[in-house]
Amino acid sequence: MSELVLCSSTELYNILNQSAKLSRLAEPNYLCLLDARSKREYNESHIVTARSVKQDEDSFLLPESVELDCMKYCVVYDSHTNSLFGEGPAIECAKVIMQICHNPVLVLKGGYEEFSGYYHFFRSQKVFWMPQEIDDFQPHPIEIIPSLLYLGDCRQANDRHIQKDLKIKSQVNISLEPTHFSGPTLHIALPDTCESDLLQFFPSVCTFIDSHMLPACTVLISSELGISRSSTVVLAYLIHHRKCTLQDAWNHVLKCKNNMRPNRGFVQQLSLWEKTVLGDQMTDISDPKY
Repeated sequence: MSELVLCSSTELYNILNQSAKLSRLAEPNYLCLLDARSKREYNESHIVTARSVKQDEDSFLLPESVELDCMKYCVVYDSHTNSLFGEGPAIECAKVIMQICHNPVLVLKGGYEEFSGYYHFFRSQKVFWMPQEIDDFQPHPIEIIPSLLYLGDCRQANDRHIQKDLKIKSQVNISLEPTHFSGPTLHIALPDTCESDLLQFFPSVCTFIDSHMLPACTVLISSELGISRSSTVVLAYLIHHRKCTLQDAWNHVLKCKNNMRPNRGFVQQLSLWEKTVLGDQMTDISDPKY
């Protein structure tokens, strides 16, 4: 039997937007998203890719043709559950699901109402998804600081719909090619090599982000794939903004984007930046995880 864990709207947003070459939603054992509200509410609108959970008179029924025991993420939501204590459709459904799952069953904090309030563009009335439609799903940038800072790739940086959805008003672009973005942009044209010196740009990047990151005025940090250069700049900014260690910043970004991977040269530069900001090198970068 697994356990129940409360999941924030940001966490679910980032789960939905993980990608490698394709969206991870295309992986059959990646995410099972279950809507425990009434069928009427589900038909009116639900979170994209969610399926409605069937019930009999006494309890919720396990979804058919879903290998719950192999699922990486199983997320259940109702209208507005805010706690694991007490009762409600999401809790009742999750308790049924947890009998099968090996991984924790996530209950969405605030339910559909909170999630759709933050991410209205992920509302849907679509019930059936063909495999090709899932393959074609275009992820949004990963949310690092809710409603303020995002991490993405070059496609996302050039997508006007994403810019509108996330209220992106400025960008930091760390790639060789410029983006087609009309707002304030800091372009650092460096290749993704261990020899590239990103460290010299950390102060100006942090100053740029600080001056543009405001409520309803978010910043997107992007590189070609959104894995190495942009992740490095996000880590550098978190060390500056939160005065946290490289280890703490690394753990946060890795939780948000599970395939982030600065190259070895950038990791060494981040260690030097940690010493500059905090006065000492607090993180042992010889640890294999770095």
